[in-house]
Amino acid sequence: MKYILIKPALLFFLSLLTIEATAAEMSIHKNEATGLLTWSVDNEGFKIELIQLIPDFVRAIYAKHNFPKQEVENVASYCVFGTILKNTSNQHLSYRVADWRYQTKDGKQHAVKTKTQWLQEWRKAGITFSWTLLPDIGEFSVGDWQQGFTTIKLPRETVFDFIYTWQLDGVAHTGILKNISCAPDSLPETS
Repeated sequence: MKYILIKPALLFFLSLLTIEATAAEMSIHKNEATGLLTWSVDNEGFKIELIQLIPDFVRAIYAKHNFPKQEVENVASYCVFGTILKNTSNQHLSYRVADWRYQTKDGKQHAVKTKTQWLQEWRKAGITFSWTLLPDIGEFSVGDWQQGFTTIKLPRETVFDFIYTWQLDGVAHTGILKNISCAPDSLPETS
């Protein structure tokens, strides 16, 4: 009788160890030419990459599309990351940016600004452009991928944790990219 009571507890403990042992490993790549960083992880069939973008790059993108200067500066005031998502599983994958969070060093979690929120602001300013931003919702078949900008409202070079969620065949998953940092104001000068 004691063996039956201990066995489920032991199995539960071993399953926790297995989950911990199979946790995805984040990689960080530094672009030798620019010094900008890219964080990537393939976590249970969901590959995500966050690529630092400097404010001048963001300004150039939106100025090229005739955004009013005030709106260009508003977007450039955010930490903007080029984001690439890919379904590396053999299942249907979905995500919702509205469920994603970033956690600052004080332990507080904040919502990631969605494409829909940006578009509502831009429409008030007379802007109908909708390209560049990561779609709010993604539905991926096997091998599908998507890219766009992710925006985080933090000062330059702030370090934070990025908490993202997704579903594989309706089963929820959560991942964390730790110690992500916003891009600097500009690229370092080269000699």
